[in-house]
Amino acid sequence: MRENGLTDPDQLVIGQVLKIPLAAEITGPDAILIPDSELVYGPALADFDVDAVIAASSGWLKGYSDLLDYQTMTAAEIVRTIAMQYSISPRLLLTLIEMESGGLTMQDPSPEIAAYPLGYVRDSWDGLAAQLMWAADTLNAGFYGWLSESLWTFELNDGTRVQFSPALNAGTAGIQYLLAQKHDYASWQEELRLFSETYQQLWGTPFQYTVDPLLPLNLTLPTFALPWSEGETWYLSSGPHGGWGNSSAWAALDFVTGERNIGCMQSQQWATAIAPGTIVVSHNGMVLEDLDNDGTIETGWVVLYMHMAEEDRVTPGTTVKTGDPIGHPSCEGGVSNASHLHLARRYNGVWIAADHTQWPFVLEGWTAASSGTAYDGTLQRDNVVKTAEESWSSRNAIAH
Repeated sequence: MRENGLTDPDQLVIGQVLKIPLAAEITGPDAILIPDSELVYGPALADFDVDAVIAASSGWLKGYSDLLDYQTMTAAEIVRTIAMQYSISPRLLLTLIEMESGGLTMQDPSPEIAAYPLGYVRDSWDGLAAQLMWAADTLNAGFYGWLSESLWTFELNDGTRVQFSPALNAGTAGIQYLLAQKHDYASWQEELRLFSETYQQLWGTPFQYTVDPLLPLNLTLPTFALPWSEGETWYLSSGPHGGWGNSSAWAALDFVTGERNIGCMQSQQWATAIAPGTIVVSHNGMVLEDLDNDGTIETGWVVLYMHMAEEDRVTPGTTVKTGDPIGHPSCEGGVSNASHLHLARRYNGVWIAADHTQWPFVLEGWTAASSGTAYDGTLQRDNVVKTAEESWSSRNAIAH
């Protein structure tokens, strides 16, 4: 109202031009809380044992179980699974649980703490699994928003708009953004202090785990093939969008087969390996392929093949060559309302945007580009452009 000289908050005129102020009145603190390598599920976590940490603790996490992916899991399994899916540090997730609800040290939490162990009180977000999914996606929103320079300001719970200090790093931006969702300005600052205190009590200084740079400037882009067999035509159904969840960079592309109107029935066609490597994870629709063959998903290039049906799906430990079968597209795992292949990449735990300026997703010469809106975009090879759409047409058909 102040920016536009308005006096009546209940009336606008048709065609009136409004100025939308984006500047924040407050710049947030500039203290670095964690290195970037402590937010992602990267090299600093290669030897971290979630099960051992919880087993050695005395808190309520030790005997906790909850549903995740339609399965009853222990707290350790929940933390490990969500860390792996969203590529978020399990050490960071445990820090947040301890800070908010004493999961590693308090034995008898109150009913409200037990229901909302991260303090995010919203309908349908109760239980440890849901709380951690919210936290992981929100951490990624801050982290990748900072990295992509698309998130400069944010609102606290009381409506105060804050600008990130330019002195921050992406990892700290992720923490600040997460804690901003539940607090006014004064309590937000206290939460930031409490986070650092809790982290150091549990693990010591976070900077002992620094891996820098996570993305070397001379990083080489692997050569990727199309993820289906020669002689087949598949269709680009979605352009760049979240690798996992909504906020983990726009790392993914979606493809459907030529089978018409099968809904969530398992496809009869195979999704195939886009590069040689070793299968490290194959569970609940998710296949993670390690391209440097060191047997871990925390280091180097990793490819995610999502919504792979359990039947005939490649097993962990399998060494694959380019073109080897991975699995049949389905709706299994994650969120899907039609059988498809969700394909994404990460390096050292960092999701790499499909339209990254330095390391774009290139599949046999087809280079991904975004339209600026999640799920929209194109693949282009030479002068031929295919546009993502939910259809079977020449506009999005890609023959191998």
